Amino acid sequence: MNRLHQMKNFFFQNAIYFVLLILVIAIALWDPRFLSVTSIRDILLQSSTRAIIALGAAFVLITGGVDLSAGRVVGLTAVLSASMLQIDDYSRKFFPGLPHLPLWIPILLAIIAGLVVGLLNGFIVSKFRVPPFIATLGTMVMVYGMNSIYFDMKPNESQPIGGLRPDFGNLGTGAVGSGAYSIPYIVIIAIVISLIVWVIFNKTRLGKNMYAIGGNIQAATVSGINVWSNLLYLYAIAGALYGVAGVLEAARTGGATNNYGNMYELDAIAACVVGGVSTSGGIGTVPGVLAGVLIFGVINYGLTFIGVNPYWQLIIKGLIIVVAVAFDIRKYLAKR
Repeated sequence: MNRLHQMKNFFFQNAIYFVLLILVIAIALWDPRFLSVTSIRDILLQSSTRAIIALGAAFVLITGGVDLSAGRVVGLTAVLSASMLQIDDYSRKFFPGLPHLPLWIPILLAIIAGLVVGLLNGFIVSKFRVPPFIATLGTMVMVYGMNSIYFDMKPNESQPIGGLRPDFGNLGTGAVGSGAYSIPYIVIIAIVISLIVWVIFNKTRLGKNMYAIGGNIQAATVSGINVWSNLLYLYAIAGALYGVAGVLEAARTGGATNNYGNMYELDAIAACVVGGVSTSGGIGTVPGVLAGVLIFGVINYGLTFIGVNPYWQLIIKGLIIVVAVAFDIRKYLAKR
């Protein structure tokens, strides 16, 4: 009986990985070509920026909050970086007189812009005690408005930004090696960021404080944790990660508009919840978040690969989200 209980616990603790494995096996049985190196590479490529956004969202979710501004920050940083990294002779250059800048300058400026939005979110939530849902909803709308004003500036006037420099485009489409076995730079960047986030979650005081705040904010305050400053840091890191994702999205797609990143925050939150990040705060792991992202990556790519109607894909994604949240609530009630 005890062994059965242990097996049941093991299944519940690792359900996300079983779901991912079952999805892959089911699609591969339908069409074995799905397990080709090219397909796996494409899934990883498409999931990389989503993973970075989801990791940023996880910082906020684990504190017991939610960040609705993520997608619009991705759009803002994509437009900012792309607008300063066009080829010199492009006919519709965003800044006609702008000199040829080193690649790192516009990228750094875009990431800083994301970080500033994150700081603003953290300040509003921690200083004014505004619920994160409302605070980030407000900044989401503000960021989209500011991005649209910037995007509509003359001479661009709301035209899609194109003609990106090859060195910038290579960041999103280049790879180490050649052929099917090459590893895209964007995947390598996502792996490195995942490792850094894992270290923050598990090996730093900030990570421990993050879990403590999400577990019980009153107890964290009583124990001497400076909740105000920790929330500032956590929201700022989340904003910076959205900035990195926005830059990579622009590089990967070869352009940008003010609508980039629309609804990405919902995908990120869904991936986190499916990956075991508790909606009540205090629980979540990097491997779980990445597994959640990959599940949606497999659904989007795999079901399209075997010709499943896109509307059915939405139904399947919705069911997975509802089931994941139901499990999460059951675990929360059991602990209480």
